[in-house]
Amino acid sequence: MGATVHFRTCNVCEAMCGMRVAVEDNRVVDIRGDRDDVFSRGHICPKGPAMRELQEDPDRLRHPMRRTASGFVRVSWDEALAEAGERLAALQREHGPDSVGMYLGNPAAHGHGAILGASLLGMALGTKNRFDSNSQDANPRIYAALQMYGEATSLTIPDIDHTDYFLVFGANPAASGGSIMTLGDVRGRLSGVRERGGRFVLFDPRKTETTGFADEHHFIRPGSDAALLLGLLHVVFDEKLYDAGALSDIADGVSELRAIAKRFSPERVSEPTGVPALVIRRIAREFAKAPRAVAYGRMGLSTSAFGPLSSYLVDALNIVTGHFDRPGCAMFPTPAADVVRVARMIGMGGTGRFRSRVRGLPEVGGNLPATTMAEEMETPGDGQIRGFVVVAGNPVLSVPNGERIEKALANLDFMVAIDIYLNETTRHAHLVLPPRYALERSHYDLLFHTLAVRNTAKWSAPVIEAPPDTKDDAEILVELAGRVLGKRISPSPLGAAAERFVGLLNKLGADGNLDLLLRMGPYGDRFLPFSKGLNLEKLKKAKHGIDLGPLRPMFRERVRTKTGKVCLAPPEILADVPRLERFLDEVTAAGLVLIGRRHMRNNNSWMHNVPSLVKGPDRSMLLVHPTDAERLGLSSGARVRVRSRVGEVVVGMAVTEDVMPGVVSLPHGHGHAAAADTMRVAGSVPGANANAITDDLYVEPLTGTAILNGVPVTLEAVDAAPQA
Repeated sequence: MGATVHFRTCNVCEAMCGMRVAVEDNRVVDIRGDRDDVFSRGHICPKGPAMRELQEDPDRLRHPMRRTASGFVRVSWDEALAEAGERLAALQREHGPDSVGMYLGNPAAHGHGAILGASLLGMALGTKNRFDSNSQDANPRIYAALQMYGEATSLTIPDIDHTDYFLVFGANPAASGGSIMTLGDVRGRLSGVRERGGRFVLFDPRKTETTGFADEHHFIRPGSDAALLLGLLHVVFDEKLYDAGALSDIADGVSELRAIAKRFSPERVSEPTGVPALVIRRIAREFAKAPRAVAYGRMGLSTSAFGPLSSYLVDALNIVTGHFDRPGCAMFPTPAADVVRVARMIGMGGTGRFRSRVRGLPEVGGNLPATTMAEEMETPGDGQIRGFVVVAGNPVLSVPNGERIEKALANLDFMVAIDIYLNETTRHAHLVLPPRYALERSHYDLLFHTLAVRNTAKWSAPVIEAPPDTKDDAEILVELAGRVLGKRISPSPLGAAAERFVGLLNKLGADGNLDLLLRMGPYGDRFLPFSKGLNLEKLKKAKHGIDLGPLRPMFRERVRTKTGKVCLAPPEILADVPRLERFLDEVTAAGLVLIGRRHMRNNNSWMHNVPSLVKGPDRSMLLVHPTDAERLGLSSGARVRVRSRVGEVVVGMAVTEDVMPGVVSLPHGHGHAAAADTMRVAGSVPGANANAITDDLYVEPLTGTAILNGVPVTLEAVDAAPQA
């Protein structure tokens, strides 16, 4: 019997690439790009075909596991869920709701079931000690949107398909697939800017994979992007390269921003940023005069010392120059499923409504900074975390000062993990509940359709029949939430709402709730005749997805401030400008600083157990500029000790001009020695845990986001022999 072909969306990263999956005898025999996919148009990266290896990985967990004195043993679903619900509820009955914490990892965002189920579990627990990967990633961008547009989910996206000038800061979409710019057909869309006769300008401390698509690349010192952006705005205001009348119609606070930009001339910011003043002036003029232009910034900005300020200034540059809410500029998507409703439901509508118990850092979108997890577990008193739930996350490798987090996890009274592997984090769990793998469940990118460069919708059916006695992530999370609610005597303030939501999810399931969101969305049959409106039934019939058209002006729908205008002078963000000025006075005297690095074949910490993705040259090396290597007496191939305030790692070193002087680069997600027995391929991959030397106390003050780019470090040579 021949293979059956299925079409679905890859769920590994944000790019939402369409895949053509051939299945024979309930086994995947081939995965390649779907040329007819309405969004990705045939593009696929190596991670998509590698899903076949993940599906068949012998190290992947298929059944619930309990940790015992002699190791992990299999238990039944009923036994595992009953124990998890009882022990979590017992801790909350004795010590209060905040005695149980919860961490939501990045993979949970890649599917509608996990998002809805994790939202429900968080409501059922009713704890303030909720954490997610956004505090190592997107929180500054979310915070800036909240302050400027009045809605945390109002994130502008480059209309890259129609722009004439693409100005990029600290982003590597060629490797990331976009990141708060769901790109699809990554190479085609990046190349398209120049092919149309447009211009692509990139600022980054490293020559990345994206550099090859750009017309020009400029090195910039980590953390100084906000100063460069203010230098660009200085020129725009000083040379009147903006329409004052049109700007006043859509924005408040123009005079305040102009007054601040006046203090940051290109000549003042040139030396601290490393960018010549003449370059700053030229690019400001080019950008402002381009008919359709858009500025975009990402991880290099978000995880720097001035994440919210930098993220805000990217949007401010677009708005001041008139490159906002127009084709080819910064625009708001119109997703088919109204995720804004979900965001409000799970508390993403604000920030600073409560703070962490020990350090007093603010929540963003209902979650506290992950850098506070260890101290909240270690410090006695009311609200100390004694129990913990980890959903699709590996904070030991992905959160600063991972060694401290590992020690804290080992001392918890109880921990449950929803994960497909026994990794560096989940090996400390008392119970591990593994969901079905992606190819065994339906899929809809509830989140990333809201960040896409074109409005589309696509639902994917399972392509593999799941083995008996397995559950998908939504089922696990919903049932665990129900068990917690059923066992707790004193319900949390969110208990009643959570119970209603449990009932709805149990009744409709993840796909039923998706159908409801589609029907209530802008293209749904709630507002259009049934024959014309969108619903899940129609989406299921469109195997390559449905094209809903290019981005369109959405100003009135997405700007939700009290005045109905964009706030160009958010007081909390502008209050951080004096700190930036002090930074400019000190940065040129600084020593070496560490930045991160990602590769197309990596996805944070969880793709290293796939043989096809880890083969080839060592991608875990520390990159060092030749002038720094010569000054320190180091050479390529040497093993070096990298030290920070919190720890040290020993890694191999490569000398290259791909990083600027004063900057060293180390990828995150490596260092799997502790899980070598349970993730055997990953355990053989070279590399050290970069987050053993990122500092949990070195955070950006407005959101508590970890500073991962610009960490002060020192280097020294070590013996050629491997170090313990």
